[in-house]
Amino acid sequence: MTYTYKLFGTALAILLINVPFGYWRAKVKKFSLQWILAVHIPVGLAIALRVYEHIALRLATLPLFMAVFFTGQWVGGRLKKLR
Repeated sequence: MTYTYKLFGTALAILLINVPFGYWRAKVKKFSLQWILAVHIPVGLAIALRVYEHIALRLATLPLFMAVFFTGQWVGGRLKKLR
């Protein structure tokens, strides 16, 4: 598998991992322990996934991973508000 496929596959996985955490974050009080956990647990999961896939965090990949992380959180929050 080429590096590009691994990169975008990992980005997609990070996006999908963040959706349920964004959903959880949207239904708890801001800056509570649950809110902090809903934001920070997927950070550890994303790092572990990148390490497992041997994808270094470079200046070129950082914006992609940040974008999919926050997009996943946002989508999860929007799903909660739509329900």
